[in-house]
Amino acid sequence: MEDKIIAKASEMFLNLGFKSVTMDDIAKELSISKKTLYKYFGNKHDLVATTTTLLHQSCFLEIQNITKQGFNPIEENFEIKKMFKEMFQNASSSPVYQLKKYYPKVHEKIMQKERLLFSECLQKNMKKGIEEGYYRKDVNIELVTKFYFSLVFSIHENTVENYKIPKLEQEVLAYHTRAIATEKGVLELEKQLKNNQI
Repeated sequence: MEDKIIAKASEMFLNLGFKSVTMDDIAKELSISKKTLYKYFGNKHDLVATTTTLLHQSCFLEIQNITKQGFNPIEENFEIKKMFKEMFQNASSSPVYQLKKYYPKVHEKIMQKERLLFSECLQKNMKKGIEEGYYRKDVNIELVTKFYFSLVFSIHENTVENYKIPKLEQEVLAYHTRAIATEKGVLELEKQLKNNQI
């Protein structure tokens, strides 16, 4: 039952928003009593914390799967961006924006994990890109990682309308890639932009 609650709550939170979905709504959707719901989760905050942690883990596993598929580093970044777009395409408004506004403690905990895990992924991507000649050898990997994530997190934390995010993310990804790419990398970027028009 706990897994069913988490799955349904995750779906509802993403599609309808963390604030608007109540414990009553979740119980009703699952055709269970609120008493049953509270048996597994003491309050809505606990449920939000659990669902966001599991969503974060799911995203990270998907990213790991993408990195194992043999894409070149620039193509890999576009595949990861596509995965996020598909995962959150039905969200009414930015989940990260809502989380920051209504559940700041949960948001901060998730962001700490994200910065650690996704920074590691991006640094691996840049090292791979340098080795394969897509990125310049003089790139300051640590600094570029901080710049990139500052821009990406800024979009998610400050954009209410979820439909605007994919276009903004693509602009940031193109900006990031151009800043570190070799001539070979720029050609691959242009190819990816053409194939992933929004």
